[in-house]
Amino acid sequence: MSGIFLAFLRSLASLTRPRIWGMILLPAAFSFLIWLGLALWGQEHLFDGLMQCPPMPQLLAWDVAWLARTLAFLGSWMLVFALAFFSAALLAANLLVPFLLRRVAEGDYPDLAMMGSDSFSAGVLNSLVASLIFVLAWLASIPFWLIPGMAILLPLLLMAWFNRRTFAYDALSLHATEEEWQRIRTDCRRGLFLIGLVMSILVYVPLLGLLAPALTALVFIHYSLEALRRLRGGALVRGEARVVIEGEFSEVDR
Repeated sequence: MSGIFLAFLRSLASLTRPRIWGMILLPAAFSFLIWLGLALWGQEHLFDGLMQCPPMPQLLAWDVAWLARTLAFLGSWMLVFALAFFSAALLAANLLVPFLLRRVAEGDYPDLAMMGSDSFSAGVLNSLVASLIFVLAWLASIPFWLIPGMAILLPLLLMAWFNRRTFAYDALSLHATEEEWQRIRTDCRRGLFLIGLVMSILVYVPLLGLLAPALTALVFIHYSLEALRRLRGGALVRGEARVVIEGEFSEVDR
């Protein structure tokens, strides 16, 4: 829990830098345009589409049309917020994170050696796969919304998973080796998921939700880089870097 708290504190400190704000506002502006377009022209189509999905036809047959319309209405607006978030999240993960990562690493983690592959295509593929899984899981979860509270809880849990899957990978792409990424993903899976869950709540906060993707990326960067620093026990930017993997030191030439 201390690592999570530290990541949020460092993220707040990063927000005092004007250049960081410039990077964060770009996805927010893009997200606002997507949200506005969907709210004006897409919400009714989403509502009509959800009315055709189970369990809405069954509810209509059982003469509880008010419940079907309520679920479809809530679902359509949550889809509007989610689609706006996804579009901004994909932009943030694939275009913003590389610049934000370098800026944060240079300012707060200058001792951390860059030993990752930093593959743009791998990052894009990871984001697209995560988006596809999320959409399919979202649609599959709709029948469970009949259970009180599930209409709110399930989308939050799915979005938390999406945040962890997307931003944790991108945050370590420049610095971590494949072995280190697998180690952090296993050892820090609870912390990564909790950060994803906390940041997913911001999506439904008016105005602040527009900043959610970029802010999520920033918190994941701080948490992941600090986890990597602790895993290595300290690393050098140049020369020979000592990397701690499973309790042993190995020499990696830069």
